Amino acid sequence: MNKSGLTQHDGKALLIGIGNEWRGDDGVGILAARMIREAMIESLTVIEQSGDGAQLMEAWQGAGKVIIIDAMQSGAAPGAFRLMNAGQSPLPANILKGSSHTFGLVEAIELSRALGTLPRELFVYGIEGKQFEIGSALSAEAVKAAETLVAEFQKNV
Repeated sequence: MNKSGLTQHDGKALLIGIGNEWRGDDGVGILAARMIREAMIESLTVIEQSGDGAQLMEAWQGAGKVIIIDAMQSGAAPGAFRLMNAGQSPLPANILKGSSHTFGLVEAIELSRALGTLPRELFVYGIEGKQFEIGSALSAEAVKAAETLVAEFQKNV
């Protein structure tokens, strides 16, 4: 059990939805995590995080497989999503530039890699956002992408 109180040696993968619900599409990772939790996919332990790197490292400590869902800004069409194997290679540094954290997901992954504490399997689903302004709602494209991703999880996890 780590400091966050999660037992992560129970054979379940850890799914972390990252985001800020007050910044439009930045909240899409949180939305997807809640939808996955509601779908009761029993092979996953689902948590929500703001994207703070230290909190992420604490959350995935001791986990064998981690799946992260976060908003991205890569220049792709809004609502597009991309699966990245962060356990095998670094994430593009600017793909998650919507983060308000200076020590965010990309930095947490690379520090964990350097310390030898990176989970054996670490996958990041980036959902392309459209609007990130403070106080804005999730775009229709982001919501549809979250729904599509949840349907994929229900079929394949």
